[in-house]
Amino acid sequence: MNSPSLGYRLSAATGIDRGDRLYQQDQVEVFAHSRVPGCLLAVLADGMGGKSGGRKASDQVLLIAKQLFERYVPERDDPAALLRSLILESHLMIKLTAITAEQEPHSTIVACLISPSRRCDVMHAGDSRFYHFRGSEMVRRTLDHSLVQRMVEEGTIREDEADTHPQSHLLIGCLGAEEDPPLTLQSIEELQVGDSLMLCSDGLWHYYTPRELGTIVYALKPRDASKMLISKARQRAKGGGDNLSLALIKVEALD
Repeated sequence: MNSPSLGYRLSAATGIDRGDRLYQQDQVEVFAHSRVPGCLLAVLADGMGGKSGGRKASDQVLLIAKQLFERYVPERDDPAALLRSLILESHLMIKLTAITAEQEPHSTIVACLISPSRRCDVMHAGDSRFYHFRGSEMVRRTLDHSLVQRMVEEGTIREDEADTHPQSHLLIGCLGAEEDPPLTLQSIEELQVGDSLMLCSDGLWHYYTPRELGTIVYALKPRDASKMLISKARQRAKGGGDNLSLALIKVEALD
């Protein structure tokens, strides 16, 4: 998306792979605003609950995101309110879907909304992550709503032990659960040229350090970076990989 009047462009790509699972339950999309240059909504959902439940859950998230963003007016509407609505409406719809699904559906979600002012607002639920890189250095990432993340924060285990912990798959916040999902807003006041944003499911980030992610994202165009990240994750999974998905957005100078 070129934004000549704004002095920069947003370059984006998505990637998705079934991994070594029988069914694809991840969904990811980057929506460009139809009327306002420089406004993007990126959404990633990692569905859970069997072939029927998990995919129905992630499909609901993307459908609701599309509907809400089509009605969004950047000059008037609050970006945080859109993200809250996305999470709460998806949560409710997934709970309703559970009535007819073969298995109880759940989903993670991570979403970021970029405004024409270069502000970026982020919300998530579960262990799908948002990363912000400046150059090749990680500035921040979201903290998972998971049991092992809580254990890290309490000092029970070290962060480098979390990925291999036997309870690393247990979430304490997601869409479709009995408890309402968390609604923690994170904001980047002003993105800079050279910044990169990445949304990804645990099937991808599980196989990388932040330094590796930053190096690849910085060195390559979004499409090439997404292909390389998926390829290397598949190799490192050694036949035991989960569904994996990502969205990459780079803030680039106009040529």
